[in-house]
Amino acid sequence: MVFHTNGEEYTLKLQQKTVACPVAVTLSTIGGKWKPLIVWYLLSGTKRFGELRRLIPDATQQMLTMQLRELEQAGMLHREVYAQVPPKVEYSLTESGRSLEPVLRQMAAWGEQYCDQHNIEHWAAAQ
Repeated sequence: MVFHTNGEEYTLKLQQKTVACPVAVTLSTIGGKWKPLIVWYLLSGTKRFGELRRLIPDATQQMLTMQLRELEQAGMLHREVYAQVPPKVEYSLTESGRSLEPVLRQMAAWGEQYCDQHNIEHWAAAQ
């Protein structure tokens, strides 16, 4: 068994068969600064682009658009476009996206505990 690093991909070669590392797959799907926050906010329900911009003000419009597209391509969210003027676009989680809820809730609990231990002011993560 030999671990190989290939760019961002971590694989294990076993009898000429490449097997993906589950953690690497997870991080490549929802990793980064904004994707977990997008999924977190969509757990509470469908949001329009402007709502997500207000909830994640540090993300540029271009970055938020790119992250939403990547989550859509990965099957984590659904993008609904309404044929009207001005255009209306809504984002919601797919079943795959919703399956991340326990992971994100555990991350929120860990973050709250860490903040409490290090006297970092935070808001309550419960939605």
